[in-house]
Amino acid sequence: MIGTEPSRTAMMAAAARAAHLLIDSEPYLFRDTMASALLGPHAEELIGYHLHHGDHPLLAAVRAQATVRSHWTEQRLAESAAAQYVVLGAGLDSFGYRGPADGIRIFEVDHPGTQRWKREILAIGDIRPVGDVVFVPVDFERDELPRQLAEAGFDRERPAVVSWLGVSMYLTTEAIGATLAALSGLASGSELVMEYMLDPALRDGNGHAYAESVQPVTSAQGEPWLSTFTPETLDAVLRRYGFTTVEHISHRAAVPAGWWERADALQPVDLCRLAHARIGG
Repeated sequence: MIGTEPSRTAMMAAAARAAHLLIDSEPYLFRDTMASALLGPHAEELIGYHLHHGDHPLLAAVRAQATVRSHWTEQRLAESAAAQYVVLGAGLDSFGYRGPADGIRIFEVDHPGTQRWKREILAIGDIRPVGDVVFVPVDFERDELPRQLAEAGFDRERPAVVSWLGVSMYLTTEAIGATLAALSGLASGSELVMEYMLDPALRDGNGHAYAESVQPVTSAQGEPWLSTFTPETLDAVLRRYGFTTVEHISHRAAVPAGWWERADALQPVDLCRLAHARIGG
């Protein structure tokens, strides 16, 4: 196997999306039919945790978080008129391999080593894109995101939807600002869906329980949480880089209300939210 494996958190998120269809009851919050295949040799181990301990509150919370954020983001993409979709920190995102992606060019942005690993998994599994997928290797310590996107064929004159899920909490506020600055030159009408971690004072009971269990583990794995926001403080950061916040979306609000009337262990967790913002009009 070549390349650098995706982060442990990226693999856990993919396992949660895959396990959701195997463990939880309908209505499904999100249908990721390719997540298991993209885990490659790690699928049995990571999905197995859910198969054997699926009712554990922590694992149920992971499944809820991983599914609702993807559901809302892809629904927003479907409702937009954008023909370009940028997935920042793409990891094991599977949109380009299950669609529907008609007429949309998908730019997967991630570290070069991680992308080599993913492409090897795709080749081994004979997994082919159903849309127009372009890999954009970016080492954020050395490369400039706008230049790398342009070289990959991204059209800065046309609006795009940018997905930034499961990443910002592992970055400093300075690194978040640098990424937003790189996105500030997007065409008017472009949209950003950014997942962020709530300030501890705003978390609900499920959010606090999740944080107490998970934060020590991610830190021990070398992926500590480095940033939290209130909706107001994040609004100020987004405005600084030319974005206008449209809305902040909680887990509970990310899917139809009736979907939370469930027979399984899934519950909304107010630990992270989605910020939906626009450039220009």
